Amino acid sequence: MSKASDNQLKWTLNTMPKTDDLQARNMSGEEMAKAHAFHQSFPQYSVTPLTRLSNLAEYLGLKRLYVKDESYRFGLNAFKVLGGSYAIARYIAQQLGKDVSEVPYHVLTSKELREEFGQATFFTATDGNHGRGIAWAANKLGQKCVVRMPKGSTQTRLENIAKENATVTIEDLNYDDCVRMAAKEAENTEHGIMVQDTAWEGYEEIPTWIMQGYGTLALEADQQLAKDGCRPTHIFIQAGVGSLAGAVIGYFANRFKENPPIMVVVEAMAADCLYRSAVKGDGSRIDVTGDMLTIMAGLACGEANTVSWDILRNHADAFVSCPDWVSANGTRIYGAPLRGDDRVFSGESGSVTMGLVAALMTKPEYRELREALKLDDSSEVLLVSSEGDTDPDRYREIVWEGLCGTDKEPFEGI
Repeated sequence: MSKASDNQLKWTLNTMPKTDDLQARNMSGEEMAKAHAFHQSFPQYSVTPLTRLSNLAEYLGLKRLYVKDESYRFGLNAFKVLGGSYAIARYIAQQLGKDVSEVPYHVLTSKELREEFGQATFFTATDGNHGRGIAWAANKLGQKCVVRMPKGSTQTRLENIAKENATVTIEDLNYDDCVRMAAKEAENTEHGIMVQDTAWEGYEEIPTWIMQGYGTLALEADQQLAKDGCRPTHIFIQAGVGSLAGAVIGYFANRFKENPPIMVVVEAMAADCLYRSAVKGDGSRIDVTGDMLTIMAGLACGEANTVSWDILRNHADAFVSCPDWVSANGTRIYGAPLRGDDRVFSGESGSVTMGLVAALMTKPEYRELREALKLDDSSEVLLVSSEGDTDPDRYREIVWEGLCGTDKEPFEGI
């Protein structure tokens, strides 16, 4: 494990004891295919790009470097809608005694289903992307939605949610306390349902559905890689509560059971609950509390998803905690590509893995981690840019004005 200042990467290899690994089977190819088939029923569906950055790979000393660009997802500039829409569909299907395959988009939006199911109110907490996805799906399906946002959330993200006919507020609470607030409101509302991508004891079914919904992007990426003749050797995936990380790592752990890729979980240093838990080493979870100020708003979550944690402790190879300059540098690298490579619009929570890979391959001080992960000129690396410029003002501050630049100044909030 590294010993680092607050401006340097912190990392640990996974030495935690294994469990019975019961959650990984929920992220199998068969389960992800169900979610994929559901998403394909939406008229807004299209496969998001898998961009190969050949010139950057050569510059960094890698064989291949790919990024799954989720800024194109359903016109919402982020991947989150995949989980929320699928969870809502699974819930409605369950209430009607149906399989999710029986409630594709045209059925969910029909007058007949509305009369049969009625109307529910879906509650959630979010920094922006997840709530927007839930609000969008609920709006499309004629359902109600209430969204609570933590302090520090931007007005732009609130307005994007409000446009989907949701009730939305910014509270003087951190993310995890907003989750508790929304859950209590759902409990006290007739036909109120909590749809959250974090899980805790007693609340794991809906988060599992959300993670399976995220599996659509993993399944697409796998198919796209295969078409390009690539079998990834490394996957770097960002984590807040860990739902996306658990979905992606769970999918590829099932896909390549005998010889899985080296898979790395990447967090914001201000909210690195998974890294801290991995450092402890006994498999228990450590929460991060407080304001969790970071430019990576979508990763500012201090309490791990229990479903995902079981997958990660069994299948992740390493956990890395990143200061904000790593993410900001990743955003700039995507935004100013080498000649011949495509540009990727990647927001702060989407770009931290790019910033990390660039740091590992170019900075001598991270040689130990690079070698531990076996990153070299034979490596074929997959990243996920989970969001585009969902906060355009912040994006310009990073790309145009150098916020959290190479001098590694700390982020002090809005």
